[in-house]
Amino acid sequence: MLSIWSFKFREVMIMTLPIRVLQVIGIMNRGGAENMIMNLYRNIDRSKIQFDFVEHTETEAAFDSEILSLGGIVFHCPRYQGINHLTYIAWWKRFLQMHADKYIAVHGHIGSTAAIYLSEAKKYGLYTISHSHSAGGIQDIKGVLYWMLSYPTRHIANYFFSCSKTAGITRFGKKVGNSTRCRVLNNAIETGKFAFNIKKRVVVRQELGLREDQLCVGHIGRFDKYKNQSLVIDIFDKILKKVPDAKLLFIGDGPMRNHMEQKAITRGIISNIIFTGVRRDVDCFIMAMDIFVFPSIFEGFPLTLVEVQTSGLPCVISDTISEECILTEDLIEKCSLDCGPEVWADRLIGKSRQPRYSHRQEILKQGYDISTTANWIEGFYLGI
Repeated sequence: MLSIWSFKFREVMIMTLPIRVLQVIGIMNRGGAENMIMNLYRNIDRSKIQFDFVEHTETEAAFDSEILSLGGIVFHCPRYQGINHLTYIAWWKRFLQMHADKYIAVHGHIGSTAAIYLSEAKKYGLYTISHSHSAGGIQDIKGVLYWMLSYPTRHIANYFFSCSKTAGITRFGKKVGNSTRCRVLNNAIETGKFAFNIKKRVVVRQELGLREDQLCVGHIGRFDKYKNQSLVIDIFDKILKKVPDAKLLFIGDGPMRNHMEQKAITRGIISNIIFTGVRRDVDCFIMAMDIFVFPSIFEGFPLTLVEVQTSGLPCVISDTISEECILTEDLIEKCSLDCGPEVWADRLIGKSRQPRYSHRQEILKQGYDISTTANWIEGFYLGI
């Protein structure tokens, strides 16, 4: 429970608009959680609510300049490495001593150290929110360490957000995940931007040198082992045996990108693969695709799946992904990670023949337009 003093603090704060909420994140580069936060920031009423950011890096991030232009402030704290545990705590103590009176709440998106910075925030009467963006369980030693560090958060935060019910329970446990203190915050998008647009499709396919009848397989995601791009290449290798002129479109970047490029070279299929890197115009590239492949080992509720379903793009996804992510049943086909690449290839080729049309209205009805979520979060922040 918050102290009586903290409620007095809230009364003082609420008199002055805009109120400020501190968003705690790793680095504000283009990724699922980061795009979601920026979608909210662009669409909230910033005369009432402003966001500031603490990033765990000294490097300038992709969204930093936009954050500043919208009226936010970016602070940089040291990345937690275990060995700097006391230094990390000391940084938060100093930061909050200097800045706590500017904020109504701290909204934590980086889970490993949430127990530290949310605990410190509560000492100043700030409301605390812990946000789960993934449904990934313990996969390796890093997962064990993450669980150990993040576990106390369920006993610290005042409120809990998650991108899906599964992500909330996985991160915070059943007691918190099923309670009224844990709320699913939809990973919403600008649905109008992602509604199928034939003009965008024609332009991008021409830029990429693709004929209209040439199969284009798409994948969007950070290059890491959990997104499973290695399997994507194995699958595409099988597709080429049946559709020799097919192209694979990789959008994204990450630590394993160079490894995937080398794998494609070794397989002799690099000429059929386009690595675009991180793009601002992801919507245009989605229009250019014929089929989307997403064999993740685990996910929370990927923003990408909302985007591609809005555009009417057929998808084959792994059966590890929660049913909550299926917003348009006719577009999504699940496939087990235990199936071989050839099975995936056959399903992708078959699914790619499905007629394409916008599914925006279905997405709107289910509450995944950013205007709906932005209005909700405004009410939440102003009401706590």
